[in-house]
Amino acid sequence: MNTTVTSRTLQRVIEGLATSDGAGVKLRRSLGQGQGSRLDPFLMLDEFSSDNPGDYIAGFPPHPHRGFETVTYMLDGHMRHEDHLGNVGELKSGGVQWMTAGRGIVHSEMPQQEEGRMRGFQLWINLPAREKMKPASYRDIQPSDIPVAALPDGGRVKVIAGTLRVGNDEIRGPIQGLSTDPLYFDIALPAGAVFSHGLDADYNAFLYPYEGSIRIGPKESSRALKTQSAGVLSPGEQIDVQADADGARFLLLAGRPLREPVVQYGPFVMNAVEEIEQAIADFQSGKFTQDHA
Repeated sequence: MNTTVTSRTLQRVIEGLATSDGAGVKLRRSLGQGQGSRLDPFLMLDEFSSDNPGDYIAGFPPHPHRGFETVTYMLDGHMRHEDHLGNVGELKSGGVQWMTAGRGIVHSEMPQQEEGRMRGFQLWINLPAREKMKPASYRDIQPSDIPVAALPDGGRVKVIAGTLRVGNDEIRGPIQGLSTDPLYFDIALPAGAVFSHGLDADYNAFLYPYEGSIRIGPKESSRALKTQSAGVLSPGEQIDVQADADGARFLLLAGRPLREPVVQYGPFVMNAVEEIEQAIADFQSGKFTQDHA
């Protein structure tokens, strides 16, 4: 019986591209630059990071979404979420907002600081066709609700979604049981340290180093991935990552692919052109802001 575990390798690199969104917020986009830079079920990953208020102060005024989930993870700073349903959420350093846009939401994300560092990520995750028109919902996850696991070599993992296995221990993140079964880890490794973890062989996965660089795959054939680049991984049952000489911090994201058609028009992500046309019509007619009950 063959018990060899296949280690995933670096299959493709999507370098982060400097751009802006909202009312001029400067950010770096890796996944989501175009139709060819998605990784089912992940649609987009933006990193925002600046000490200059001019890069972020205008924020993201009211805008619509339909058909997917947005995950905002704040490393440093304070943003306020408000929407047309009257929901208000305070997203502060170390916290996460997991928003399921479903059939429609109009919301804003505005800085609540006039100076200092604003740093974090926004991830877009697709919804299966059967869930695209369900009511909008939210999880505002406080830093204290996100478990942090110590690794044997001095590293640490923040478990936002999915389950981390360290030795005989299982550490479960606050997000579980979604259709795409996402895994979302924020990992910090000291210089030269290695992180190894099993992954479902059928799931797509990528890494995003945001401090330092990393090497991916078995030591004898590993490949380097530099900071602010998304590294799409090959199929396999395990991931092996080594930090460079200065240590590294990186995101590990994995999820069950939906294998459904993706038709996107800005903030609307559906399965057919007709559904996009309906989304535009619903937004223009004001249907998005009607009672969703």
